[in-house]
Amino acid sequence: MSASQPPQPSSSSEPPVNPAEPVNPADPVNSAEPVNPAESVDLADSTPTLLVKIFGKDRPGITAGLFDTLAAYAVDVVDIEQVVTRGRIVLCALVTSPTAGGTTEGDLRATVHSWAGSLKLQAEIISGTGDNRPRGSGRSHVTVLGHPLTAESTAAIAAAITATGGNIDRIFRLAKYPVTAVEFAVSGTGTAELRTALATEAAEIGVDVAVVSAGLSRRAQRLVVMDVDSTLIQDEVIELFAAHAGCEDKVAEVTEQAMRGELDFEQSLHARVALLAGLDASVVDKVRAEVRLTPGARTLIRTLKRLGYQVGVVSGGFTQVTDDLKERLGLDFASANTLEVVDGKLTGRVVGDVVDRAGKARLLRSFAEQAGVPLDQTVAIGDGANDLDMLNTAGLGVAFNAKPVVREAAHTAVNVPFLDTVLYLLGITREEVEAADGVVD
Repeated sequence: MSASQPPQPSSSSEPPVNPAEPVNPADPVNSAEPVNPAESVDLADSTPTLLVKIFGKDRPGITAGLFDTLAAYAVDVVDIEQVVTRGRIVLCALVTSPTAGGTTEGDLRATVHSWAGSLKLQAEIISGTGDNRPRGSGRSHVTVLGHPLTAESTAAIAAAITATGGNIDRIFRLAKYPVTAVEFAVSGTGTAELRTALATEAAEIGVDVAVVSAGLSRRAQRLVVMDVDSTLIQDEVIELFAAHAGCEDKVAEVTEQAMRGELDFEQSLHARVALLAGLDASVVDKVRAEVRLTPGARTLIRTLKRLGYQVGVVSGGFTQVTDDLKERLGLDFASANTLEVVDGKLTGRVVGDVVDRAGKARLLRSFAEQAGVPLDQTVAIGDGANDLDMLNTAGLGVAFNAKPVVREAAHTAVNVPFLDTVLYLLGITREEVEAADGVVD
């Protein structure tokens, strides 16, 4: 049974069934004692079953009322799914045929239709045998972000999934703002194949798509590591320092040389830092005060930390800024280059190993080892070519408002200016974020 509409919180008096957590047919419903799965018996393919569908205007008590009605016929519940969209409920129950003495399927049908009619609901009952057909092998979560999400782009994504041999088992909405985010549960095709096909389609239609493997690993505690400049923050820190030194144009010229491939990152770093020689070290406090966090950065980090994730940053910028960010935001890890200071002045040099493209990937591995998190459970977020090794090393690499070459090479891309949209790629809904924010830690 599959839902074709994204769920909303039900106003029913009892807790609605979460479509993302289907009832296991091998598990009893309303049982006081859990059953050992090894002792349970699968429903035989030949067992007569009924699919009972109720739809209409939602109100408290519909779910309880349906199952009170079915209880008179001693049926077993095999599967349940409930969706509420704009005040309209679709409730589906897959149950065994009646077993109560002297009752028939016809009796059950008449009673359910009568009950539904009394509430001005519609009912449909379909006879069949056995449980739902098994889902195909190869299961993935496909998250689609749109600003807005159009019918045309949704059709294109659905068609691309079908073209890979995948089947859409379920769809539900993760968020309605600041972007529309929906998740497709897909089976029948490999995650890597699906990711490749959808990345191409997403680039053509202008939406962001992330594909990750389904399974328990998605809910495990993870490590998230971010770039800093133009990712965690809106600024380029070297440019903030250059503004105080009066050498913005010269720094920008060196940056352009690096972008043209005339200088590698380490050469360009040394050339730009040299222009800061003689700057009073007190400017560090001014630069820290000027740093602007990317919209959604605090929400992203706060939510991840509440979930037990560990969060770190790696930067080609400077520890004079990243150490402050680590303290302010409660980060677990932070690493960057360090500006040398002698007698209260910047010398125009950096000390220690340079954090470059390869260095960022090494630091991701080091952070993961310290955190006790496998690399395939890490998430890396960045925007520039300097982040590519890190993005490709992580289990999920997210290009955030990135250069075209980075978007093409990363696992997925986010092209809206809200860093907390990364939460949706991890299956976290906007409602869950807001509910957590409403609770005092």
